[in-house]
Amino acid sequence: MTRLLRSLVIGSLLALALGSSALAGDGAGARVDVIGSVDRYRIVGEETLLEVARQYGLGFVEFMAANPGVDPWVPGIGTEVVVPGMHVLPDAPRRGIVINLTEMRLYLFSARGDIVGTWPIGIGQQAGMTPVGTTQVVGKEMNPTWIPPASVRREKPELPSMVPPGPDNPLGDRALLLGWPRFLIHGTNKPYGVGRRVSHGCIRLYPEGIAELYRLVPVGTPVNFVDQPIKLGWRDGVLYLQIHPSKEQADQIEAEGRFEAEPLPGLREKVQAAARDRADAIDWRAVDRAAAERNGIPVVILGPGAVPSPEIAVDSSRAKPRPVGDVSARRSAGGRVAQVGTCVTGRRAG
Repeated sequence: MTRLLRSLVIGSLLALALGSSALAGDGAGARVDVIGSVDRYRIVGEETLLEVARQYGLGFVEFMAANPGVDPWVPGIGTEVVVPGMHVLPDAPRRGIVINLTEMRLYLFSARGDIVGTWPIGIGQQAGMTPVGTTQVVGKEMNPTWIPPASVRREKPELPSMVPPGPDNPLGDRALLLGWPRFLIHGTNKPYGVGRRVSHGCIRLYPEGIAELYRLVPVGTPVNFVDQPIKLGWRDGVLYLQIHPSKEQADQIEAEGRFEAEPLPGLREKVQAAARDRADAIDWRAVDRAAAERNGIPVVILGPGAVPSPEIAVDSSRAKPRPVGDVSARRSAGGRVAQVGTCVTGRRAG
């Protein structure tokens, strides 16, 4: 279990045992929107960023975005990297599973609304492959059999008609069946695909991640898929802004080691709405920097540490492409497919 996940699970269990929220915020009973912390880690030996990301329960792209200029494959002994373990919770009902597609992260909440854990995920290659909407967990399957759909077999004709449980099964050793046919939350036999857009629509987790989630999630758990590149939340009287790379920018990070700036429609309105009657104290320069960088690290825009400043138009168009290491030569090849939802188990084949 990762360090962050361990602390969150323990905190949630303490909350249930004590009968009160384990996440203390602004006064008694205050809602807390931000979890975790941003840390630093020094590379040891021949570690890659993929290995360090997995160690801390983070995905590949989010780790790269937080460490521009660091080679993900040969970062170098002694290189200090940022561990982006702080997360603003999605703006969604805090019940069951909430999946933020842009962030490529899954959150699990208790029936009381307490955060139980969070895991990085891999999602569909193309926009729309993993849909937005609500469903629920309708079944659980250990050691699932994979039935490659026709679209995947056309792409890879060497695949058999059925892949039994084992090391060659892309579903891993556990799967949560959703109310949407042909969509699963499952493990993987290729952990380097977590935190990337590499699936045909399903949600994949690290093997250790799906083991924890499988244990914690009963049948009937609601599942809410959202797509929120901009998140705002409060903790201890401080308003944080977290902005994630878009799908196009994440693709650029993997393919070219950099991404081009993109506009963020509605950012100003979202920030002002979150600040409520304290909008005149917003640090707009911090907002502007976050919009330009889009590194997925929450920044303080109101409260201690923020510097109130005149409102300035958020203009990320002048931001330079951000180098994040040379990954183009090592990017795994994979075709694009039009069909969505191709994670089929033996139980659903009929």
